[in-house]
Amino acid sequence: MKMKPTITVADNGNLQIHIPMLIRRMRGRKTVIAPQALDGDIPGAQEPVQSAILQALARAFSWADILESGQIKSISELARTLDVDGSYVARILKLTTLAPDIVEALINGEEPNGLSLAKLTQTFPEDWAEQRRQFGFAID
Repeated sequence: MKMKPTITVADNGNLQIHIPMLIRRMRGRKTVIAPQALDGDIPGAQEPVQSAILQALARAFSWADILESGQIKSISELARTLDVDGSYVARILKLTTLAPDIVEALINGEEPNGLSLAKLTQTFPEDWAEQRRQFGFAID
């Protein structure tokens, strides 16, 4: 199924451009796969990274450091300083309680398909084995 892009001129003079492509879900995101790689393998291409998850993890650990150092005394004070809702700060800070191997997998872009920041910021168990099970990480 190695079709090539085509450009045709319609009867009314408009250009019609046909670009064969596939749209697949990879790591919870939709990815467009170009014609030269319809099998899903794009040589030399970087793995897609969920920047929202990485940004949230960075914020969580940074905010935790600020709170632990005593620069800011409470979550509500931190939220006021950042001009965001306190519940958002609390949800993001909860990411610091994820199992270390889950955090490492997220940083490396090795999260299971379908895992998103929305799922990570919902209520999850404190037990690391239960976290692995809930988020779909392999349990050894």
